[in-house]
Parts: sequence; structure tokens; C-alpha cells
Amino acid sequence: MARLPEWIRCSLRTDKEYAHVQQLLNDLGLHTVCEDANCPNRLECWNSGTATMMIMGDTCTRNCAFCAVASGTPEKLRRDEPQRVAEAAHELGLRHLVLTSVTRDDLDDGGAGVFADCIAAVRALMPDTTIEVLIPDFKGDRTALGRVLKAAPDVLNHNIETVRRLQAQIRPQASYQCSLDVLRTAAAWPGGPAVKSGIMVGLGETDSEVQETLHDLYQAGCRLLTIGQYLAPSPDHWPIDRYVDPQTFSNYACRAREIGFEAVASAPLVRSSYQAAEMVAALKENAYA
Repeated sequence: MARLPEWIRCSLRTDKEYAHVQQLLNDLGLHTVCEDANCPNRLECWNSGTATMMIMGDTCTRNCAFCAVASGTPEKLRRDEPQRVAEAAHELGLRHLVLTSVTRDDLDDGGAGVFADCIAAVRALMPDTTIEVLIPDFKGDRTALGRVLKAAPDVLNHNIETVRRLQAQIRPQASYQCSLDVLRTAAAWPGGPAVKSGIMVGLGETDSEVQETLHDLYQAGCRLLTIGQYLAPSPDHWPIDRYVDPQTFSNYACRAREIGFEAVASAPLVRSSYQAAEMVAALKENAYA
């Protein structure tokens, strides 16, 4: 691929809030998807005093072709992790917490219980903080998913990642239909959370396939959506097929809103948890409009 276009580049500035976030997370022994997935927005988010915490270690049991997170044998669970997550959220004064994880296919429930415990710990310490969980598919186990939903997160996010045609190559241990089923189950949960998903572009999909995926997500009950540019973490990962220009991202957003999505973030550097608090605020405003 050609060199990065101008619209992909971001500031490398750091300030005192960045150092505070970094030190706090290090002191509490917490991982973040910001670091482990090489998120291009880490500087912006940490400078603003927020981060997306990644629970259950930093090693994934899956090996998706797009992902920078290490794959291998995960570490043992640490029983005090939910309390450490809550402490970090409290120290940072988060009004909206995004909590994700590596995929833990080695665990009987895929780590669903840890998500539930983290939600409970944060609720006990910060009852007014909204909580968003970005979950794996739990291999389609509805009982595991139910454990997370019973803990009552405000937003349940599960990324479809790419279009149907590319799933087997990009996510060989996952499936397009399983991801849709996760979203559909969450959307049907009585009194359940807002349902969110995301897709990357630049993996080899066509614009018509992107639109097909948007329709599939909406039909599954998803109402919050993120669309961002895929950036290969290394030459060994799936190659970038194209850099999608900002106007095309704007067109995707317009189409998504026409379909019925209630909140959409679509731009080159958008990631699953980028400006997640603002998206939830926009959703609430729409509800009261």
C-alpha cells in the first residue's frame, strides 16, 4: 500500500493526563486495548483522562488476521481484577466505562462471569457511571451471554468486524452468523442494553457489501454503530486493500442513519470505543427528543 494519507495521521502530543492514566493503569496492573491493539486514538483518549480497559490478561486464544493483540496461552485469572477495574474507573472519574477482553475460549463460560463481576464492582463504587462491555462471542453460548446481560450493562457491544464474504479469512475461529446471533439475543433481552457493533473497512470488501452488513446488523437489533479504517498492525497481518476517504465514511454514516441506526460514528480513525460516552449521550438525547 501507498504511504498513509493525510486523513489517517494523528497527533503525537502527550500531556499530564496521559502520564496520569498510564501510571494508574500500571500501578493497578491493568491492561488496555489502547496499548495492546495499537489503537491510533490512544494519545487522544489518554490525554482526555480515559481508557478502554481489557480484562482477563493480554493474550488471546484466537488468532484473527487483523488483530494486534498477542495470541497464545492466556494467563490465569486474577480474582481481584474486578476491584482493580472499579478502582481505576473511580480514580479516573469516568462517567462512561468501556470494558473489553481478550477472547478466552479456554474458560468454560468464555469469561462471561468476569465481565459480570466487573460490572457489579463498578456499580457498587460508581452507581452513576454508565458501563459498556465489548464482548467476544462466547462461542455462541447463550447461557454465558446471559450472565453478562443479567449484570445489566448499559451498552453491549460485539463487533461483526467485516463483511460476510471475508469472515472465514479474517476471523477463522468466529462466524458472521454467530456474531449476529449474539447481537440479536442482546437486543431481545427484556429491559436489556443498547446494542452496538462495528465494522472495519479496507480489508477487501466492496461498498455494497458494507451496506449489506449494515442491514444485517440493523435487522439483528443493533442500533449503535462504528465504522473505521483497518490499519494492518504489521506486515504479517492481513494487508490493507484500500484507504477509504472521509467522504465515503460520511456516506456510510448517512446510509446507516437512513436504515435506522440511532447513533453512528464513521470516520477513518474511529474504533469500537472511540468517543463512546458521546455516543451514549447522543442516544439519550434522541430518546428524550
